[in-house]
Formats: sequence, structure tokens, C-alpha cells
Amino acid sequence: MAEKRVLLIVGGGIAAYKSLELTRLLRKAGVAVRPILTQAGAEFVTPLSLGALAEQKVHAELFSLTDEQEMGHIELSRSVDLVVVAPATADLMAKAAGGLANDLASTTLLATDKPVLMAPAMNVRMWEHAATKRNLATLRADGVAFVGPDEGAMACGEYGPGRMAEPPVIFEAIMALLGKGASPLAGKRALVTAGPTAEAIDPVRMLTNRSSGKQGYAIAGALAALGAEVTLVSGPTALGVPVGVTRVDVESAREMLAACEAALPADVAVCVAAVADWRPADASGRKLKKGAGAPEPIVLVENPDILASLSKDARRPRLVVGFAAETNDLEAHAKAKLARKGCDWIVANDVSVAGTMGGDRNAVALVSASGIEQWERMAKDEVARRLADRIADQFA
Repeated sequence: MAEKRVLLIVGGGIAAYKSLELTRLLRKAGVAVRPILTQAGAEFVTPLSLGALAEQKVHAELFSLTDEQEMGHIELSRSVDLVVVAPATADLMAKAAGGLANDLASTTLLATDKPVLMAPAMNVRMWEHAATKRNLATLRADGVAFVGPDEGAMACGEYGPGRMAEPPVIFEAIMALLGKGASPLAGKRALVTAGPTAEAIDPVRMLTNRSSGKQGYAIAGALAALGAEVTLVSGPTALGVPVGVTRVDVESAREMLAACEAALPADVAVCVAAVADWRPADASGRKLKKGAGAPEPIVLVENPDILASLSKDARRPRLVVGFAAETNDLEAHAKAKLARKGCDWIVANDVSVAGTMGGDRNAVALVSASGIEQWERMAKDEVARRLADRIADQFA
């Protein structure tokens, strides 16, 4: 990545502060960053901080005589490998969709002949507005790639989709786009499962679990960043699809198994999803009404074992990786699961640690026939990158 260059356009919004961390991650990876700071963006981050992290001059004015003499905006727009807009505000998206060019950022987007990646960030009402939806459709039709937005609490006090994706997620999307054609997993097919499953009790109620899907989605993105063709079979989550990943949505364990089998053959399968072990034997077709007392006991039956099924399939991937979420005796349970399932690796984590299940950090142990390797607690995106690198080593 030492010769790769990114033009980073920082729009105006509270999420602009995340552009500083994104710049740091890119420079750490050896990617050169040329920043454009919009007038609105400068209300949230300073040219000094952005320029110091990028180790480059920050461009801001379309009609700057000095900047145009040193590097005109046309050359600036074409001197990089990728243009990234983070945060991509509703205004910037509207300008790009409409072909407007009344400042340096919009003019650069109109003049570039390079791929463009946008990380939207705006109020939930703005994101859901019909105009923004039209602009999003137009930009996608024009070939613009998107990462996010995420769903969550916003600075304005509202909750919903519109939060800018976190810097590590945007970083993975950038690396996926920069790495196309020169990646260790190019030509390999990967299958990843993520999130919870939901087993119906009646049309309203279900059996499910606390899995957020974050770790599985991060792994899917990390494998795509290394060039793999990734199919992500996902239970119900509110997460955005990582760049370069094809998502198949399912609910129940049986649906997940069918989707996984349909995705074969694959070179590697990583089963991260927290699949329900049991389901109601007979789901009611009508809502069970509250009566005078407790309902009849719900009879449970065992769900199919997706990890074991993939490990024994005639089209078995060359590498099958399972996950083990445990609350005690982590290593013993992981080693037993490795033997019982017939997979190659087990990634075990202690979900009794606060903030692990549903959170953003994880501490795992990689268990294989050759032994157990403990990894320190780190961001789930970093766990994903490290695991993806290990997987790539198996195909080297």
C-alpha cells in the first residue's frame, strides 16, 4: 500500500472528528492521504490537525492562486487512486448527484475519473428523506461505493440510521477498494455467517440471543479487503453491508444452513453466527394470547448444526473456522468443540466479560490442532484483520 494515494474530502458535521482517526489508520498502513477540508468541515476539525496527521497540505479553496499553481483541482482529483468522502453530508451527496461544482470538494468530485467511496453521516430524518434516497440511488447508479451509515444514538439526540461508520470499518472499505487485483485472497471464495438467529414461537414472539453481528461483519469486510469474494449469511441485524460483500438475509437456523449450502463451493467458511441450538417444535400460526395462567410448556427440538454440516459436506471448504462463545472453561470447551465439529480452527471468546457480546471489543483464543494462541483484548475490527491475515497465510 506504500504507493497508494487517497484523496480524503471531509464534510461538515460532528462526525468530521472521525476523519482524523481514519487518516491515522491510513497513514499507519502506508497509504498517502491528500485532504480536502470543506468550509463546513473546518467548523469541526482544524486544517492544522488534519494536515499534521496526513503529513500533507490541506486544500480548502477552489480559487486559491497558490494551490492552483502548485496543484490544480483537476490534477488533484486525478492524482490519487481513490476519492473518499467522510463524512459525506446530505449536502455533498446532493451536489455530487446533481453534478454541481461550486466549491473545491464538489468540483473535485465532478472532475475525478477515479473510484469514489462515500461514508454518509446525517440526521436520521435527513437520511430517510425522499430527496436523499433519490440522490443515493443516483450516486450508486453512477458507480459510487458506500460504507454505512450505522444505526444508533446521534449528537442531536435522535436515534436511527445516519451515524457515520466507525473509522476501522471505513478503513477496511478503503483497503478493499485499493487492494482489488493485488490481494492475497484474490480468486478465493469465502462464506461467513454472522448475527443471531430467530426461532418463531408465534408470529410475534421468538427465541433469539444477544449477538449483534459486529464480529462476523468485521470478518466479512476484512476478507473482502484481502480480495476474497465474500458471501455473508446474516441473521437479523441493523448493520450495514461491508464494501465488496454480498449479504444473504435469513432468520432461522434452518434458513441459515440452506443459505450456506447454496453458497458452496467455497475455499473458506467462517461460522461466527450465534445459532440457536433449539427451536419450538410447533410454532403457532396465531399469537398466543395471555390467559388465566401460564401457557402450555413449549417443546423444543434441536436445530441443525451448521458448523458440523459444513465440516462434513462433500464440498467442504479447504478451511473451516468456527466460533465458540463461552462463559466458563473457555479452552476446554473450545478444544472439545474443535474435535466434535470436525472443523480446522475454533475462535473462542469469553462472553461473560462485559461489553463483549454486542460491544466493540473482543478477546479471543485461536484453537487448532497445533495448540492454543491467546490474543489480547482489542477492537473487533482488529480481531477481524488478524484472523483474515491468518486465513490468507493458509492459502499462500
